[in-house]
Amino acid sequence: MNRFESYLTEHQAEFVDALRHFLTFPSVSSLPEHKGDMLETARWLADQLRQAGLETVELLSTKGNPVVYGEWPAEADKPTVLIYGHYDVQPVDPLDQWRHPPFAPYVSDDRIYARGASDDKGNLLAPVIAAAAMLKTRGRLPLTVKFLFEGEEEIGSPNLDSFIRRNRDRLACDLILSADGGQWAEDQPGLTIGLRGICGCQIDIQGAGSDLHSGHYGGAVPNPIRALAQILAALHQADGRVALDGFYDDVREIDAREKALMARLPFEAARFKTALGLNDLCGEAGFTPLEQIGLRPTLEFNGIWGGFSGAGLKTVIPAEAHAKITCRLVPDQDPRRVIAQLQQHVERHAPRGVSIGWRYIEKGARAYRVPLDHPGNRAAADVLTAIYAKPPVYMWEGGSIPVTSIFLDQLNVYTIGFSFGLDDEQYHAPNEFFRLSSFKTAQIAYGRMLDRLAAGEAA
Repeated sequence: MNRFESYLTEHQAEFVDALRHFLTFPSVSSLPEHKGDMLETARWLADQLRQAGLETVELLSTKGNPVVYGEWPAEADKPTVLIYGHYDVQPVDPLDQWRHPPFAPYVSDDRIYARGASDDKGNLLAPVIAAAAMLKTRGRLPLTVKFLFEGEEEIGSPNLDSFIRRNRDRLACDLILSADGGQWAEDQPGLTIGLRGICGCQIDIQGAGSDLHSGHYGGAVPNPIRALAQILAALHQADGRVALDGFYDDVREIDAREKALMARLPFEAARFKTALGLNDLCGEAGFTPLEQIGLRPTLEFNGIWGGFSGAGLKTVIPAEAHAKITCRLVPDQDPRRVIAQLQQHVERHAPRGVSIGWRYIEKGARAYRVPLDHPGNRAAADVLTAIYAKPPVYMWEGGSIPVTSIFLDQLNVYTIGFSFGLDDEQYHAPNEFFRLSSFKTAQIAYGRMLDRLAAGEAA
């Protein structure tokens, strides 16, 4: 066994303790009340890079949460790899569905449970530990390694584009590895070659100046909840297609190679449905579930509220109603154009008597694709094949990692997904967990990947 791998085995209990501590930070980037927690988390993470032995570690400011940056320089003739991850996490709602407090991590059946365990703290910490093990056992890393950990991925990385533009020279590299993502299954490796883009907003429907008695005013005044329901119902057609004018104008057709690769994935719709507790699947007609998730655009409702939702009845016509909406996008779709299409559609379908407000409209992110035969994919496939004793499958993820398209635009470098989370690990949901076996596998894989990249072509 490689010396650094022996070191990982001998000290694994310490690394699990470090992860446990990392998970106690409530680093929820979307909630302003956690601003101080974000800074505390970033400082702790910077300390981990220093303790690993990196020569340069800095907290770099943005208009939002800081970027944690670390660097180990190698010989001039060696390639440079940048490792990306994010230390922010999703909100914990609904809190009453957590079996244990979300920021009080606990271990059961080789799994560690806490918000952020899989997305992305467990995966992020693994390459830091791998670097530490290599520096402890060898005194050096085999190539130049840069770490960039942001604190705003869960809100669309709104400040990372300008940050990367200002720091192009500092971040220059030959290849980027993303610790955000996952594998196909516990016993089947996968390489993600595509991610959907994203855009989103909040719709605010305003009626009267205050809540009204439904008996005294019902039938004569507009009801914002009814108006919102009418608007939302008009956003999809009966066949599952998004009803926005022009929404599909820039959508590429799925080509034969994509269909063939996707058909090879070990996927069973019946098992997928049962695992999710569903009695049926739905979606855009004419496409398989995997095509719907990975290769077609969507419009989804993420939250809706208004009026009285407590126990019992309260006979009011609410003054306002709200909905949060996100669209997942595919190559060639422009997030700004899609938001404009959504706004125009809503304004056309809004009933009389209510006013429409818009909030949280971000610039979004474009979809991302990496060539199947990219040298980084080939290197990752070699490492994963050796670890899992079988070659990886190729995947299109339905989710979004905005920084991948930003890196390509700003640094002209592709990002290879090199992460070890699994779809059943409840990320973005209550009782999120990460397999400790995957945590250790990720550490070994990152060490081997650095050796593999140092020995061969990286870009």
